[in-house]
Formats: sequence, structure tokens, C-alpha cells
Amino acid sequence: MPSGADLLGAGAPGRPVDMPGNESVLTLSCPDRPGIVHAVAAYLHQAGCNILDSQQYADRIAATFFMRVHVETAAADGGAALRAGFGAVAATFGMEWELHDLAVRPRVLIMVSREGHCLNDLLYRRGAESLAIDVPLVAGNHPGLGPLAVAHGAAFEHVPAGSDARARDQSEGRILELIEAHRIDFVVLARYMRILSPALCEKLAGRIINIHHSFLPSFRGARPYHQAHEYGVKVIGATAHYVTADLDEGPIIEQEVARVDHTCGPAELAAIGRDAERIALARAVRWHAEHRILLHGRRTVIFK
Repeated sequence: MPSGADLLGAGAPGRPVDMPGNESVLTLSCPDRPGIVHAVAAYLHQAGCNILDSQQYADRIAATFFMRVHVETAAADGGAALRAGFGAVAATFGMEWELHDLAVRPRVLIMVSREGHCLNDLLYRRGAESLAIDVPLVAGNHPGLGPLAVAHGAAFEHVPAGSDARARDQSEGRILELIEAHRIDFVVLARYMRILSPALCEKLAGRIINIHHSFLPSFRGARPYHQAHEYGVKVIGATAHYVTADLDEGPIIEQEVARVDHTCGPAELAAIGRDAERIALARAVRWHAEHRILLHGRRTVIFK
């Protein structure tokens, strides 16, 4: 898996700046060189855009430039004209870029197993309008969280994972069918406790977000909070990251931390950990949905 506000404040000719318009987000990365910001701002001004927010970052070590620009335009074409005209600017600087219409909410498939705390939190935030996503479907490799999904207005499908390669292929084939049928933009593994195949990770590269129950790579595997208790840790946390074929080694999006001490037993550590998982995952999903994350090799650049 994006200030020149004074320069572009005039907006489209004849249109007051405070008149509501259609909003889009432009994100880009390219080799760093002088003139990128000027070229982008000049194009947006020529296209009649009003910049609402602009952020940029230059990685001097990698000589790579990143930018996110939130713009308003009077055009009602979902950014089609803006997208068509920007190609020439992008080609000049060798940009990788995307333009997103903010009126279109990302469609998210949430995948779960037995634990429902992250699912419940995401669906609550969606319902409370603090998370601008649509969740047409929840898929689980166990049926137990079906009633929770349905109570929040999301359809649920039980997709058994199986225990051998053939069963996994059938399961993942069904998942891909659901992604296509429901026009899914990205997938969230909300404590989905099955390993995805390298083939599926490759097909959905940059489009699967996972929550891990520790600071990666510490305390991997089963009973992480028992391990933490045995080691007498003083901080615990959770890691939200993109899924790759390398297990639990995808680009990190967010990490949440909580301080603990010797009085906390495994059950209390697990409860604190669940809160950390909810917070880290919700932030990661929101930033992805708002097009704030740019992939940078094994790292992420996040414009908050």
C-alpha cells in the first residue's frame, strides 16, 4: 500500500475560496530534485484547484521525495480531468503517483478468527463516522463472530481455512472471489490467525493490513503475554503492518505502547494488549483509507 495554500488560494476563476467543492488527494514519490513542489503547485493552480493541505518529505539517504496534497476543485468529474493532465508532470520527474476522489469511501474486507475486539472496534468506529470506510463483508475462518458482524450491519461469510495446502488454496480462492464480487479496495486482518500464502500476499501487495500482538519481532508465536510476563517486561504493545510473504516482517505502519510493571499477570497484560491492538489497528486503517501512507521499500512514509 501524499504551504502552497497562499499560492493556490485563489482557486478556480470566479469561484469563492469558501465555496464547497469536490476534494481529492494526490500522492506521489520520485527521485529527489529541485522544482518538484513548484511543478506540482503550478499544475494544480492551472487546473483550478485550491490546496487545502500539502505535506512533503525528502529522504536524503535514498534521494527520494514524497508528497501528499489535499485539493478542492469545482470539477464534478471525480478528478478525471485532473488525473489526465497530471501525467505529463509525473513523466517529467519520474513519479509514481495516485489521485483519489475523497467522495469515494474505500471498501474494506475484514477477516477474523475467534477474537472480536478489533472487529468490534473497527465496526463501531465506522458506524460512528470516525473511520471513513465501507465494510460490505466480514469473513471468518470460524463462524463465531458472525452475529457481531451482522449486529453492526455487515454481512458475514464463514470461509474455513482447512489444515492442508489444498484446503488453503480453496479458502484463498474464495477470498479472492469475495474481493472481486464486493469490489474490495483493501483487506484488514483483525486478529485473523492464519498465515496467507505468498501468492495471495503478492496479489494484494500493499492492500493487506495486519495487527500483531507485540512489538515485532519480539515474542512471536503462541502465548505472547505469557512470554512477556516470564521476561518481566516493562512495556508491551502492538504493531500494525502491511502483510508480505515474509511472515510478520512487512512495512510497519503504527505501533502502540503501554507501560506495565511486576504487578501485571498474563491476563492483565493480555487485556492491556488488546487495547493497544485496537488503537494501533484503527490508526493504520484510517491512515490507509485517507491515503496518508506511502510505501518506501521496507518502510512507510506517513503524512498525519
